[in-house]
Amino acid sequence: MAKESAGILLFRRSPGIQVLLVHPGGPYFVRKDSGSWTIPKGEFSPSEDALEAAKREFLEETGFSVDGTFIRLPSIRQKGGKRVHAWALEGDIDPLAIRSNTFTIPWPPRSGKLQTFPEIDRAEWFGIAEAREKINPAQAEWLTGEPIANLLPI
Repeated sequence: MAKESAGILLFRRSPGIQVLLVHPGGPYFVRKDSGSWTIPKGEFSPSEDALEAAKREFLEETGFSVDGTFIRLPSIRQKGGKRVHAWALEGDIDPLAIRSNTFTIPWPPRSGKLQTFPEIDRAEWFGIAEAREKINPAQAEWLTGEPIANLLPI
């Protein structure tokens, strides 16, 4: 069974739409940029509500809790097969104030040493055009066509 994740696409109007993306922490992404950024998201179990999991993951990865009017976005399937459910939410946080949870892995490989890394190492606000270049290619679907048009002012 393919894994499933849930996340929040936080956006603000400043004056055009900007979206908050996060960069994965740890040694595998340290030198990767374009195509590596993502929305704050994480896996959830079949018994969990996907939106509640998305809120939990946002808090764990940024240190900020979110609430408000959530806009359901189309689910996407990433290259590795993981299905991602997402909601857009208008809001504003200071990306310099994020506090991410951590994970521990053996590093360097086969060294026998364990090192702890932040799950995300930074967050940034991007305009839509730049966000399309930075975000995981499968997630770029949320930044084109109808999904992003639903966020534009009437």
